[in-house]
Amino acid sequence: METIRKKKRELIGLIVSDKMDKSVVVRVERFVQHKVYKKFIKRYKKYHAHDATNECRLGDEVKIIETRPLSKLKRFRVAQILKKAV
Repeated sequence: METIRKKKRELIGLIVSDKMDKSVVVRVERFVQHKVYKKFIKRYKKYHAHDATNECRLGDEVKIIETRPLSKLKRFRVAQILKKAV
């Protein structure tokens, strides 16, 4: 009997805080269409992610992937750094 694994969510965002040890806060931006006016609006959400190597810095663009709960708030881990901050 094979177990079917659900595909884990992958999100791309900007690091807004790297003050914690082995943790970062990533702000993910998405566009939502307004129900009445049909204009696209930016919406943001912050996710806490695990950074095992403490490699990420403020302003980096990263890809985070969903994982098992690592702490009270951490449900994601940094998969890769897409763009380093200048």
